[in-house]
Amino acid sequence: MPAIPARDVKRLRDQTGAGFADCRDALVEAKGDFDKAVRLLREKGSAAAEKRSGRATTEGLIHAYIHDHRIGVLVELSCETDFVARNQQFRDLANDIAIHIACNYPAPARWVSREEVPAAVIEEEADLIRVQLARDPKNSRKPEAVIERIIEGKLNRFLGERILLEQPFALDDSKKKRVKDRLVETAQTTKENIRIRRFVRFERGEDLG
Repeated sequence: MPAIPARDVKRLRDQTGAGFADCRDALVEAKGDFDKAVRLLREKGSAAAEKRSGRATTEGLIHAYIHDHRIGVLVELSCETDFVARNQQFRDLANDIAIHIACNYPAPARWVSREEVPAAVIEEEADLIRVQLARDPKNSRKPEAVIERIIEGKLNRFLGERILLEQPFALDDSKKKRVKDRLVETAQTTKENIRIRRFVRFERGEDLG
């Protein structure tokens, strides 16, 4: 087993929120490659979170965030037990998510997860993309299978910008983390299923014409 400096383990813990042993094992498996160790932890965390996803989340909190008397956010974050709901890590997570929503980054989130997106929205956006592609004469020479792959890619990009869990996390300086990854980090440390149930964002003066 290669020697892993304690400072590297601490750095990985600070960035991912995973336990000491998990961080050490990830660095060993990655042979000291820090970025690879981060990916390994996120993959394992996502797998563990998937196993917990069926467990009931009847506890939690509603968090309010106000920015400069101009933007307001309400987010409902749920978990399995009242113990975790009162945990500071859980409360920090709720605040981070609310700040992300307030930042409106990279585009206004409309849904929490892909499962919430109405089929009519997906069909309408796909039709719009298809019309846009048809306007470019170069696309007329492309096989239909290629056109469908282009539509799929553009549709996934559209949804990724508007689905909260899939958005790049606004508070991550590395620009590599999604909102879902931030949830997984806290789920790893609390060992509970954590869900964003719903959210709403207000901005002063919006929709006033």
